[in-house]
Amino acid sequence: VNSIEEVIKEAKLCNSKGMGITGGDPLTKVNRCVDYIKALKNEFGKKFHVHLYTSFILVNEENLKKLYEAGLDEIRFHPDFKNKTNWNKIDLARKFKWKIGIEIPCIPDLRNETLEVIEFFKYKVDFFNLNELEAADSERNMVFNMGYKSKDTYSYGILGSEELAFEIMKKYGKSKLNIHFCTSKLKNIEQLGNRIKLRAENIKQHFDKVTKGGSLIRGAIFTEKPSFNYTKLLKLKNKELEIKKLEELKNKICTDLKIKNKDLVIDQIKYRLLTYKKIVIKNKLKLKKMNLFPAIVEELATGDLFEIETEFL
Repeated sequence: VNSIEEVIKEAKLCNSKGMGITGGDPLTKVNRCVDYIKALKNEFGKKFHVHLYTSFILVNEENLKKLYEAGLDEIRFHPDFKNKTNWNKIDLARKFKWKIGIEIPCIPDLRNETLEVIEFFKYKVDFFNLNELEAADSERNMVFNMGYKSKDTYSYGILGSEELAFEIMKKYGKSKLNIHFCTSKLKNIEQLGNRIKLRAENIKQHFDKVTKGGSLIRGAIFTEKPSFNYTKLLKLKNKELEIKKLEELKNKICTDLKIKNKDLVIDQIKYRLLTYKKIVIKNKLKLKKMNLFPAIVEELATGDLFEIETEFL
């Protein structure tokens, strides 16, 4: 997204009841944060919940006041485990009537430092969020070279992170501390997965089949067979020109193959035509004779329609 209008549209597509602001550190662009918070609150009302993640580095009373007056409901801090210089800035946040949390990853070999964080902040915040440490695809080799291991073949979670979280929760189980643990599975399958399912219901065409996982199965007609980097090449095309070509093609296909106009939709993201799966199967030979590429695609209901599988007929 590149504008407030696009954020509002995305929130509507996902049936969102709130948003989280993260980064990098959002306080490097605090005025932008303020503009977005005000706009979303104005659009969806005060009950639209907004929380923000930040370190303590750029925290000052002026920044916090701006965020609070804009309508921020909750602020979550990421303290530096090994540098306590800014930890006392938590007292600045406590001057405002919002929810305050500490959110940290459970790093297996930083057990003592993790407990130190909890002990320092336990009477100063409303809750603690412990996140399972993960190794992203792009960083796996680096993480493993640091001595960490994946907890199993298919997981992003790091071995020992979950165990440390359970140890901490057990230690503080009888206290009144509000401590939560977010696993990598919860984050990736449940939180992200549920958002995509909601989005699928809002963006689906009448001919799409929505799977249990929230992906869309549909028929597609390509004007050229996609290469491995075709999503990058799409950005180089003239959108106005491509859509005009597709409008002409749509009219021709509807006339020649006797397809209802409403059953053939122009995809303005990937410059192709979308329709029923059964229509591309039934007309595959005729479409090929027109130098077109009929296919059955399965893709996620994300903004970029991330492809899971494409089967050319």
